[in-house]
Formats: sequence, structure tokens, C-alpha cells
Amino acid sequence: MTPQQILARHDAAISRRRPHESNWRDAYAHVLPAPHEAATLYDATAADAAEQLAASLLAELTPPWSRWFGLAPAHGQADPAEAAALEETAQTLQAHLDRSNFAVEMHQAFLDLVITGTGIMLVEEAPPGEATALRFTAVPVRTAVLEEGATGRLDTVFREARLSTGEMLRRFPFAEIPAAMQREAAAEADEAEPAKHRLIEAVWPDGQGHRYAAVFDAPGLKTPIFVAQGRFADAPFIAFRWLKAPGEVYGRGPVIKALPDIRTANRVVELVLKNASIAVTGIWQAEDDGVLNPATVQLTPGAIIPKAPGSAGLTPLAAPGDFDVSQLVLNDLRARIRTALLADRLGTLRDQRMTATEVLERSAETARLLGATYGRLQSELLTPLIARSLAILARRGEVPPVLLEQGRVALRYESPLARVQGRADAANTLLFLDAVSKMGAAAVAEVDAAAAARWLARTLGAPAEILAPSVQPE
Repeated sequence: MTPQQILARHDAAISRRRPHESNWRDAYAHVLPAPHEAATLYDATAADAAEQLAASLLAELTPPWSRWFGLAPAHGQADPAEAAALEETAQTLQAHLDRSNFAVEMHQAFLDLVITGTGIMLVEEAPPGEATALRFTAVPVRTAVLEEGATGRLDTVFREARLSTGEMLRRFPFAEIPAAMQREAAAEADEAEPAKHRLIEAVWPDGQGHRYAAVFDAPGLKTPIFVAQGRFADAPFIAFRWLKAPGEVYGRGPVIKALPDIRTANRVVELVLKNASIAVTGIWQAEDDGVLNPATVQLTPGAIIPKAPGSAGLTPLAAPGDFDVSQLVLNDLRARIRTALLADRLGTLRDQRMTATEVLERSAETARLLGATYGRLQSELLTPLIARSLAILARRGEVPPVLLEQGRVALRYESPLARVQGRADAANTLLFLDAVSKMGAAAVAEVDAAAAARWLARTLGAPAEILAPSVQPE
């Protein structure tokens, strides 16, 4: 694409994003307000539930300091050496994730996902000499413009920045610009507030990987120019969604769904507080008798308020009614908000008397509620994130190339949420084995006990080290 085409695509994409921006601003103002907006937030139910949901997603999908993925040969009977090499590769990647800022940035990206319905993670290669080869950055969705590709993924990302010519040259020192722009950059040193120009960064797929370009658009240029270009084997930006409606590009999150209730609850609490203020201080009336000055009256305990003989003095004005009706709706609103944000499903168990079966049923219900979302997050977040991280480590020579896209290596998910279905499958298998054991020796002989043990170990996420090496047929 030419610089003009990139700017045109960016402008078209940002016009498609504009209808979502008001809802995003409103959702952030009620759930994660900026410091100057916090004074207008009266009810913290949604803020608390959103934070709990983001933390639960981190713990259920990508738990810190715990293996939530595995690599295995995609074909049937695995070669022990190949399986061991893949296990070592997974351990190496896990060690890099543990040493990086992955958990911190992933939690922030999950917050964006919960509030706006769309999250963006930037996966970069850290400079040599750092403790890890991976560097993660949660990109606010409000600073990026997205396009959906033919595969249904958000594989085209634009970011806009406003920079002076000097700032642009410090960021892209090898940029080639006309002499007039160079003189402008030199003159900016004497200006208190130099003019800012538009810089658009774009990443898009081109069939062989992903292209990167930075376009600088300034009045001193006849046409926009490239100040940087490059190519990525894997997309550095990973955009993912909670759910989406047909035909839409950006996702819809639980906060957006509950936004009407969140607005109403915030307004009800505001009115309750105003009513409480009136109930405490009251509304008063006084005759204008030339003695009592309402502007100097202090309604404090022990105060003596003068009045003229025969006048009514300071008398309270009865309120038209109380606001007890608020309690009839506020509890219901808060319950609906917490339900929409899954606070009662993903939160910590409160009832210590729950049996193991009840806990398993609760986990299964959570998996059903998050089924569609979890499948989308696997496809749009987890798989691209692992592929991009492995590509960076392979380029550094720390792991061998892992061919996920050719189907030679299978990526297994071992997070707590992914294991819920595994536990159900294991329970059914154990029920079958128990039934077979009661059918006699002939039925038991039809079951390969070693294969059953290996399947159960794989399904329940048991470490490979506890299993004896399998004997390969000659």
C-alpha cells in the first residue's frame, strides 16, 4: 500500500469505530474512571465486579507461575525423543513468560476486554541482555483502529500519534525527509510548543507474513511519506474479543451489556446520598423580621439562634417524602450487574460445605457460560500469543522451530478452565472402567490399562515425568 492508501484505510476504519466510542467512554467512566472523573462515580458495584472478572480470567485462562499450555506431536503414537523435545520447548517458553511482564500486562488487557469487549496485546522481542526475550504491552483499544480480515480475525491494526518533526526523527532516526522538514526540525528547538503532525503506524497481512509501515503526514510535505517499513513473520499485535454481533468488527463485553443497569444504579445511589444530606441537615424557613439572618445561621449542636419576639423564627420545612423506594430497586440492580459480570460464578467459593460433586457441577456451569467466549479467546488470543512467542524464541535459537500452523505440533490448553471438560471426560472414563471391572476377566482383557492410564494423565494434565517410558513396537 502507498502512504495515501494507508491513510485512506485508517480514516475509513476510524469512521467505523466512531459509533462505539461513546459507549466506551461511558463504560470507563462508570467502571474504571480517570482521576478527574472519579467524583461522579457513586456506586462501585460494577468497578468491583469488573476487576474480579479480569482477575478471574487471568487465573482461569493464563494463571501466573503455572503451565497453562502444552506441546505434543499431532500424530498418533509419539516418538519419545520428539515428545521430550516439545516438553522442553514448552518449559523454556514458560520460563520466559514467568520472567517477563506477561501477567501484569495480560491483566490490563483483560480489563479492557471486560469493559469494551476488545483487548489488544503487543508481543515484542526484548533487547539482548534482558532477563527474558519477550516483552508484552497491553494496548488500550481506544488508541487503536482495527480491521477484520478474511479469516475473521482482527489482523490489521492502525495506531495514530501526534508528533513534532523533531520527535518523529528521534523515534525514526533513519527516516528520509525533505530538506524543508529538516529545517523545521532544527527550528523547533527554539519553540516552546512546536507544531504536531500526524503519524500513522499500520500492521497488515500480506500473504507471506505481516507488513509494518509508519506514515508521516505534515503540511510541509507535498504528500505523506514512509518514515519506516518492515515485515513480521507473525503479527505483533494480537487483538481479541469477548463476543461480537454479525457484521461488527469490535467486540461487546459484559460491562457494555450491563451498562443500562450500571448507569441506573449509579444514579440511584447519587439520589440516595442527596436525600440523606437533606435528611441530616434539613430544609428550613424563616420570617424576614430583621433579626434573623439565614446567611449566618449555623445548624450545629448547642447553637443559639436569635429571633424577634412573636416571630416564628427558624422552622423546618417538611420534605415531600422519603426515598425508601430506592432500596426496592438498588439491590436488584446490583445483583443483575454482578450476574452480568459473572462475579457470582467466577468468584471464590463462600460455602465450605459444598461437596466435590457440587464443586464439579459449578465448574461445569461456568464452562458452559464461558463456552463461546473461551473458544473465541483460544482462537484469537491464546494460539496467536503462543505462536508469536515461540517464533521470537526460535529466532534467538533458544527453541527449535515449532510448526503449529502446518499441523505437525498440537497445542494443548491446560488452564483450570480448560481442564473442566477434561475432568468430565475423565469421570465418564472412570465410570466405564468401573463397569468393565464388574463384567469379568474377559471384559477386563479388552481394556489396555497402560493406554487408559496415559489417556487419563494427558486429560487431567498430569506431568509426563510421573509416567514410565512407553515401549515402542519393533
